[in-house]
Amino acid sequence: MYKGLLLVCVTAVACMTLFVACNLTPRAKKKSFKPLAYNVADKMADSVLTLMTQEEKIAYVGGDRNFFIRPIPRLHLKEVYMADATQGVHLRSKFRDVDLSKYQLEKSTAFPCPVLLASTWNKKLAYDYAQAVGEECRAGGVGILLGPGMNSYRQSQCGRNFEYFGEDPCLAAHMIENYVQGVQSTGTIATLKHFVANNTDYFRRKSNSIVDERSLHEIYLPAFKAGVDAGAKAVMTSYNLLNGEWCGESASVINDLLRKQLGYKWMVMTDWWSVSNGEKLAKSGQDLEMPYAVALKDAKQLIDSGKVKMDDIDRMAKSILRTYFAMKQNESIKDATLLQYFPDHERTALQTACEGIVLLKNEDNILPIKNSSQSILLTGDYVEQLAMGGGSAKVEGYNNKIMLDELKAQFGEQLAYVKSPTIDQIKAADIVLCNVGTSDSEGWDRPFALPSDQEQKALACVNNNPNTVVIVTSGSGIRMTDWSDKAKAILYAWYGGQTGNTALAEIISGKVNPSGKLPITIEKEFRDSPGYGYIPKGEALYSDWNNEAERQRSVYDVRYVEGVFTGYRWYESKNIDPLFPFGHGLSYTSFEYSDINVSTPTFSQADTVTVTFTLKNTGTIKGMEVAQLYIQDVECSVPRPVKELKGFEKVLLMPGLSTSVSIQLTKQDFSFWNLAIKSWTAEPGKFKIFIGASSTDIRLQSEIELQ
Repeated sequence: MYKGLLLVCVTAVACMTLFVACNLTPRAKKKSFKPLAYNVADKMADSVLTLMTQEEKIAYVGGDRNFFIRPIPRLHLKEVYMADATQGVHLRSKFRDVDLSKYQLEKSTAFPCPVLLASTWNKKLAYDYAQAVGEECRAGGVGILLGPGMNSYRQSQCGRNFEYFGEDPCLAAHMIENYVQGVQSTGTIATLKHFVANNTDYFRRKSNSIVDERSLHEIYLPAFKAGVDAGAKAVMTSYNLLNGEWCGESASVINDLLRKQLGYKWMVMTDWWSVSNGEKLAKSGQDLEMPYAVALKDAKQLIDSGKVKMDDIDRMAKSILRTYFAMKQNESIKDATLLQYFPDHERTALQTACEGIVLLKNEDNILPIKNSSQSILLTGDYVEQLAMGGGSAKVEGYNNKIMLDELKAQFGEQLAYVKSPTIDQIKAADIVLCNVGTSDSEGWDRPFALPSDQEQKALACVNNNPNTVVIVTSGSGIRMTDWSDKAKAILYAWYGGQTGNTALAEIISGKVNPSGKLPITIEKEFRDSPGYGYIPKGEALYSDWNNEAERQRSVYDVRYVEGVFTGYRWYESKNIDPLFPFGHGLSYTSFEYSDINVSTPTFSQADTVTVTFTLKNTGTIKGMEVAQLYIQDVECSVPRPVKELKGFEKVLLMPGLSTSVSIQLTKQDFSFWNLAIKSWTAEPGKFKIFIGASSTDIRLQSEIELQ
């Protein structure tokens, strides 16, 4: 319902496998897991529920040993192990004194972070990436992956932005749809998290997101709806409150928004230690309290007092059982034969990094570096260590490629590394590669500005060498305003996982043509952001886990005053120029757009509008371009953004060749959430169709009129 239908027709040459970009070989297609139908799983759940005692039912709706759905041996119900996170399998040998070594793989692949995956704008790659993560889950006996993380990028300081898929609901929805299908094709349960409006980690258990109904439906629910429609079998509620009520025990959040309005019918679990009111929880539509019963620790007394009905507990237990049987968790989960695919997984990780690193700036075509006589000075904080996000999403990896080693492999003696170079050393180099970045993590937000020492290093490099290339390793946007105009080139490398630095080195050397596009807007100053001012007056950011302070503090409000004007919508509506716009990303080749054609709307018949145009590679090397389609409602009864992304496709073209791209839009793509009727409305009138290389680089335009 939320996402438009997107189809692309390309020539045989143009649709050459995207794996050419990193000279990789696509994996062989494997048989996909098929879940049981709802009615079949429901009947199986009913049959077991009738055999459970009251005590077993009460115990079953609380987690076991921190990461398990508890077993009931006498009913042949197996334990089900859960593992973090979206960018790979987080390995735990012990948690809160619980031995988890039985479930640990010897290794797991550190994939690029999800915001980098979103930067690929490649739906097929999202499927392959997630399928690989799902296979590693099954290889280690993991039944439930606690991902994908999919909260919207509302503001750049959020510590968990690296775990998510950017600022735009259309982009996130398409990537999440494919991610869920990829994970669950292996039989691993995908968990959509965190439901809903969890857009800061600043005292996250005490933040009250105040969001209006229209903004929820247009901005914060589409990715979840896409995951629900893709068949996701688990949802995790968030820590925060939504409009004054904790999400994990809110009937309006779970029963109304999630189950009724989005049509979700499987298992819902709490985030760890996120609820306290057992009576509200049991009536909310929630199913499983994690990591164990806290709010429901006195469930028997609540039932005996009449505050909770046994029917509530039955409903919770049945929902868990229904999901358990639908995904065949009663069968053997662990499949050691999948260990053979680890080399494929590493190649998929590399392909993702190759396609997701974003070339933001490249004056005078300083990149790629082809001149073997040029001296290269490398410096920076993440040159000798792998940059990665922290918290539950952290994946250590096993065959980790360090930036220094990978660049040395490309450039040999041409490259010299100096951790703290002098001004004379900076001036003496033909080219300076200066790495800056952040260590983002679950549990706290971090400043938009770089740490002072890194900011000073970047300034020293750009002020003393005009041929400075800045490499950013971070999980979201950073402040680059004081040096971005002086840098000759800027590469946004994100957190690239274990092979990310291989991709980075191949892009710098020209073996790979960059094709990533920003899934976020990077502002000049944080005060320009729609999320600015979310920290209460008089308070300040903290770092590291601050659980005791969080327990002691009061609930604070985060008012989403921007409404539907998030990300690029905000900057365009306020006429604020960002530093780098949403959808932006450069290539070593060039592309020409032409011949746009828009069909007459036929919503009363086929319910589609078809937009076609020609895309040509006018450069000298093969490359991939992300063609983006935006829609503008020329005149509307409610405020709407200047334009909104409604379709995109990544296309590979050899030099000199062109292809016809066709995108089909549904009535949904022209609609807004109508508060008067509590549904979607596409008003009659004129709409502009924009095709471009970014939200600000529009190449083609047309207009249609809806009747």
